[in-house]
Amino acid sequence: MTIALTGATGFVGQAVLDVAQQRDITVRALTRKPQPPRKGVEWLPGTLSEEAALAALCEGTEAIVHVAGLTNAPDPAAFHDANVAGTERLIAAAKNARVKRFVFVSSLSAREPALSAYGASKAEAETLVEASGLDWTIIRPPGVYGPRDVDYFEMFRTAAWGFVPLPPGGASSIIHVHDLARLLLDLVDAQPALVRRRTFEPDDGREGGWSHKELAKAIGAAVNRRVFAPHLPKTVLELAARGDRMLRGDKARLTADRVGYMTHPNWVARSDLKVPRAVWEPVIPGEEGLRETAEWYRREGWLR
Repeated sequence: MTIALTGATGFVGQAVLDVAQQRDITVRALTRKPQPPRKGVEWLPGTLSEEAALAALCEGTEAIVHVAGLTNAPDPAAFHDANVAGTERLIAAAKNARVKRFVFVSSLSAREPALSAYGASKAEAETLVEASGLDWTIIRPPGVYGPRDVDYFEMFRTAAWGFVPLPPGGASSIIHVHDLARLLLDLVDAQPALVRRRTFEPDDGREGGWSHKELAKAIGAAVNRRVFAPHLPKTVLELAARGDRMLRGDKARLTADRVGYMTHPNWVARSDLKVPRAVWEPVIPGEEGLRETAEWYRREGWLR
């Protein structure tokens, strides 16, 4: 089997390549920049805006796993260009190449598209996938953490200082990137009646998710620190986002768009959208995964 993969050089995409290599699955992967050779991977230069590259990506493959997506941008319009128009072009390429199986990585933020431009773009892309006529499955991951991640790393870094600023009270689900990668590949050839034309919200198996305070304490435990974790009002987070933009420019991690969905109280995966156990279930509990992630950050010199 050969699988077409977008987003292969990103955080989730690299984990998919790791699992694919363990399973001896051949992957044709789209990349903007030249990549070092990797067993089982055929690197294909191109982007989601290049129709010729997408045609070459899809040709002769059995399934497409569409991971690529813009998650953070200073200009909200950029989300539509990357997440909506890019998905639309990939669907067209899949249909032209007669590739029926299409696994799309969306986001829990698509449940509340009014809260952020990112969530709105994912919701619009979901609509395109659902109307595509392909044998699609949509995955809405919650917070994805693990080795190589730069977003949750911010919480690990401040936890190591004993301080984790939190949004207003609420709860969220999380999932380790390796579990998510397993799921995406498990879905490729899963029993059709269980997965085709369905939307799933996976998580780490923790019923009811994690309150923000619980997650902060767990990350503190992972870095061997007791943490002070105050809830900050939305107005303070908005000021912090402006400050981050001033300090880091386009590389700011906290943006006004992110504040929009961070302050929503419920990002817990819905139990009625759980992946059937016959297809997949998580194997990395949150506490264990957070400890292992902290250890990876230390080994790589990200944490001292």
